[in-house]
Amino acid sequence: MGWRSIIITQHAKLSYSSRTMIVQTNDGINQIPIDDISLLLISTTQAVITTALISELSKKNVKIIFTDDTHEPISENYGYYPNHRSAELLREQLNWEIGRSQVLWTKVVASKLINQINVLKLQNIKTSSLEDELNKLELNDITNREAVIARKYFPLLFEDGFSRRNGSVINTALNYGYSILLSTINQEIVSNGYLTYIGIHHDNEENQFNLASDLMEPFRPIVDFWLANKKFNEFTPDVKYGLVELLSLEIKYNGKNTLLRNAITVHVRNCLKYLSNKEQNIKIEMELLDEVPNHAVNDNV
Repeated sequence: MGWRSIIITQHAKLSYSSRTMIVQTNDGINQIPIDDISLLLISTTQAVITTALISELSKKNVKIIFTDDTHEPISENYGYYPNHRSAELLREQLNWEIGRSQVLWTKVVASKLINQINVLKLQNIKTSSLEDELNKLELNDITNREAVIARKYFPLLFEDGFSRRNGSVINTALNYGYSILLSTINQEIVSNGYLTYIGIHHDNEENQFNLASDLMEPFRPIVDFWLANKKFNEFTPDVKYGLVELLSLEIKYNGKNTLLRNAITVHVRNCLKYLSNKEQNIKIEMELLDEVPNHAVNDNV
């Protein structure tokens, strides 16, 4: 799997030649080795992509994300499940033990809530009310502490009265960043040979990414943290670029400094092993380093 995230934001033609993606724009021609690409985000409706390029990117398990005319991610392309996916893996997933699923969901939620609290602490915001709610977390989060804390967390982080339900530019950016996380985790689930449809908590028949929606939760606060430290009034290409580049942010995961992209790979693999009874314990500890990442946006955009 490659390491580069490519974002297309203007009129362009994307084609394939000799193991290379050719990007033709009004500014000239760029050539990018297919083996280097991990994710291709087409953030415009003014781009044309050839079927030959789609085919070659799919063979390399490169995720292609398309956006609509408002620049919101609307769909993604990925190849058929890899050859190593077997009937045995499918049977494992269909028969994951309820007890293990509940334990994993509890740990996922706990990690997310701890990370949200840590984000607020990095912003010098008092967190006593959230910590009180965290202490009430029960197995499988049957009292829905996740939602209770979210209602307190976002207004504290952004502004009093902030709601995740309105159409603000912050919400647009949050949704965009979350979609990048979701896509990356989908990519890892597929590469391990499992289905994205069958989750451990999310169970929406219309959501083909239930499992990724579950496993991505601990990483959402990274997007929140980055956006809380940026000043912008419009959802510009620079903001989008910064959110994609968060995959290259250095964090601490289970005691080791690593890039977010690599942490996601380890996280998904560990969770799948635990659910399939190939590991007896599961650890999900993530720590944001005490610094503001400066990808693309420093002050005002």
